Amino acid sequence: MEVPPILQVGDVLISSEILTECFCCDLAHCKGQCCVEGDAGAPVTLDEVMEIENVLDVVWGDLSASAQAVIDRQGVAYTDEEGDLVTSIVNGKDCVFTCYGDIDDFGRQGKIHHCCLCALEKAYRAGKTRFCKPMSCALYPIRVKEFSNHLVGLNYNKWSICQCARDKGNELKLPVYRFLKGPLTQRFGEEWYRELEALAQNLAEATTGDT
Repeated sequence: MEVPPILQVGDVLISSEILTECFCCDLAHCKGQCCVEGDAGAPVTLDEVMEIENVLDVVWGDLSASAQAVIDRQGVAYTDEEGDLVTSIVNGKDCVFTCYGDIDDFGRQGKIHHCCLCALEKAYRAGKTRFCKPMSCALYPIRVKEFSNHLVGLNYNKWSICQCARDKGNELKLPVYRFLKGPLTQRFGEEWYRELEALAQNLAEATTGDT
């Protein structure tokens, strides 16, 4: 399998797939399965764990009894088998902050029923807290890796349950980096994102010139 080229903006190493592959979450089809599939929770920082603990009382009522029991036993986060700090999970897969509800299906008629939601984000959007959700969740399908030499790596995670998001992204011609403009800008800054846009344009022009 050919390894995608690695590009760089500032101290951030970027897989070229982030600039060339298309993606757009399609909750009408997946209904938020990324929160309830997998074998580990969402990566979090110590600062994010503190933020989550500070809003726990606000979201507690939206959590399942099983999730509450897990948090009572081990807290909102734990260290997984790879040594990463991640949100606690229920039954080996569901994030403890998973809840369910109906949301407006913008761009289509009606609502998306019984969709998997994040209790943290739900409280934030209701104006009850100032913390939305872990940055790793906001940046998905980008995965962030921090290196000891102060470099940061951004990789594109291609998960089978997100095929509908890839289909929708291709339909809209929406590259990953544009779909995640908000979270990327929040994480790395506006100037960095402008440089990323320029890099994407240069890559597109070079690819077109080679064809």
